[in-house]
Amino acid sequence: MTAPTPDHIMQTATGYGLSRALLTAVGLGLHSRLAKGAMTLDKVVGEFGLQHRPAMDFLDLLVSVDLLGRDGDGEGALYRNTEATALYLDREQPTYIGGILELWDKRNYRFWADFTEALQTGKPQNETKHAETSFFETLYADPERLEAFMKAMNGSSIRNFQLLAKSFPFDAYKSLVDIGGADALLSRCVAAEHAHLSCTSFDLPVVTDIARRRIAEAGLEDRIEAVSGDFFSGPLPQADIITMGMILHDWNLDRKKLLVKNAYEALPDGGAFIAIEALIDDARRENTFGLFLSLNMLIEFGDAFDYTGAEFIDWCREAGFRKFEIIPLAGPSSAAVAYK
Repeated sequence: MTAPTPDHIMQTATGYGLSRALLTAVGLGLHSRLAKGAMTLDKVVGEFGLQHRPAMDFLDLLVSVDLLGRDGDGEGALYRNTEATALYLDREQPTYIGGILELWDKRNYRFWADFTEALQTGKPQNETKHAETSFFETLYADPERLEAFMKAMNGSSIRNFQLLAKSFPFDAYKSLVDIGGADALLSRCVAAEHAHLSCTSFDLPVVTDIARRRIAEAGLEDRIEAVSGDFFSGPLPQADIITMGMILHDWNLDRKKLLVKNAYEALPDGGAFIAIEALIDDARRENTFGLFLSLNMLIEFGDAFDYTGAEFIDWCREAGFRKFEIIPLAGPSSAAVAYK
């Protein structure tokens, strides 16, 4: 019997450095620049103002894990995008997912330095740690930061929303309300795929102002309405379908259950409630990204968490829903559906 090696332990332990290197590359716009053409080490150093030797190690670290390509060896080697980084890390591509990485580069990464404290206290470790305002209050107070946040969220959500638009039987319904709709991305994705459907994006006033601009830019004003409101105050707008894209995981258990109850009450018999999340697998063994996001909710909010499909079904059954399904979407994400 072969004795285990410490390789996996060490790879995981040094992963923070690899993560930092990738986030730095995205923050610098390295992959976007490489989309215009391959670069030598000297050219990278000159354009980005880096030091020669550490820049070489930085680039070759990314090469070693297929986050950059390199043609040749030595000083004359040319660094380039891989097929994946060209598709997903070039800011000019509609498939760009780097917005969320830019956010992690600028703010989230440093908060994880206090992860042990978060585990021990159950308290958030972000900008609100020493402030009197909540995360969302702080975010909404700065319009420029709010738009950057929504852009980041869009990059990580758009593929899931597009897949949902194709995989869920929207033809059987006439109306949809997206709760916490931000800039109406989910509504725009679904409306683009289903011309018969009337959509409403529901969020706070400062957010719906942005949503109206995005809806107008997409030429969908006749199909999507942006409505202002607070989803914890009063009833939700009524529709055949209620959606929540990356919303439930922002809250503690009591508030999760309240949102589920509010969704149930806003739906007619036969209506559907859809939550799009990186659902943790029921055995809690496989969805590493979902578990990471759940701990990130701890960092951001303290008592918020991601959840399994089985937990979602339990909360929905308690609210009165009777039929359920889980629809796989992109990568670790799924749509959890409850039918009234």
